[in-house]
Amino acid sequence: MNYLIVHGGGPTPVINASLYGLVTRLKKEDKDAHIYGALGGIEAIYNKRYIDFAKVNKFELENLLYTPASAIGSSRYPLYNEDYEKISKKLKEQHIDTIFLNGGNGTMNTCAKLAEYCKGYDINVIGIPKTMDNDIANIDHSPGFGSCGKFIASSVAEICVDVKSLPIHVCIVETMGRNAGWLAGASALAKSQFCNGPDLIYTPEHAFDEKSFLEKIRQLWSKKRGIVVVVSEGLVGLDKEPIVKPIFKSGRSVYYGDVSSYLAESVIKKLGIKARSEKPGLIGRSNISIRSDVDLKEAIIVGEKAATASLNNQTGVMVGIVRESVTDYKISYPIIPINPGMLAEKKMPIEFINEEGNGVTDAYLSWCRPIVDYSPYPYVSYNI
Repeated sequence: MNYLIVHGGGPTPVINASLYGLVTRLKKEDKDAHIYGALGGIEAIYNKRYIDFAKVNKFELENLLYTPASAIGSSRYPLYNEDYEKISKKLKEQHIDTIFLNGGNGTMNTCAKLAEYCKGYDINVIGIPKTMDNDIANIDHSPGFGSCGKFIASSVAEICVDVKSLPIHVCIVETMGRNAGWLAGASALAKSQFCNGPDLIYTPEHAFDEKSFLEKIRQLWSKKRGIVVVVSEGLVGLDKEPIVKPIFKSGRSVYYGDVSSYLAESVIKKLGIKARSEKPGLIGRSNISIRSDVDLKEAIIVGEKAATASLNNQTGVMVGIVRESVTDYKISYPIIPINPGMLAEKKMPIEFINEEGNGVTDAYLSWCRPIVDYSPYPYVSYNI
């Protein structure tokens, strides 16, 4: 059998772990297989730019687990209706029996469409979920989110300690996450007996009122010095438009404006308070030194489950992630149908956001904590 794995969209700290799980399971169960990796995303199919993992040694495969980003490369290559037919024909010419697409909701949408075209060519199509944004609609959470959430929680905790030690300004931290606030919400895990955590958290699910924000900062500043605010890159105002216009947009590819910089400048100009912005950006999704062990384990499993689905001759499906219990964290991985319309984004439900829209609830923390797998460090901090 001939298999092909394609990465799509932004990488995560555990995307290579899913690749590892997929490849090792296929090598074990189908010893004569060719297991190709598309080099640089789905457009590699046109000129067959592949690596055959069946020929890669065990040492190199094991090191996939310690490699950030995508080892085979990814892309945001846009596909149009005519491309699906062309790709299907190419796959048939190359004698590919199963194609796996590992990505977010855009990639899963592509996966669903491609599955329809590949039916006539007897090619199986299987989706493997991943996205740090955690916005794939029909699963509990996405591989990649836990590790990026842990980075945010850890980084914000350290920023909070820093700001407490030199309490002279408002620090505004901006997270990635597109139009969903899951990552920004994860910063609430920074709060512990050793750290006060962020004072305010703003997500795109709740309309942002700049006047109310500034008033809240003014009130906090009258009581304490040194404030930490976490905001999502996709914040929208009362008019439902981004509070900072994106600087680039092409299809679903968006380069958001600097929300944290804009708000820090607003605090300085309108309140006369020192403020600074922090925008971790790509470091938040490439950092594997503080990766979530739970996220890593689950990413390997979804790769293995995708391999099993292929060995069972399934197509037009993706690996699901279902939480069986809230109190006792337990996950199952059913193989579920994938269908067109997967572009719908899963946003934080209202019960995960506080009434004022500037923080998260205990319900969110209970949902988030086991995935992010963050343990607060016992910082030493005296009253200054």
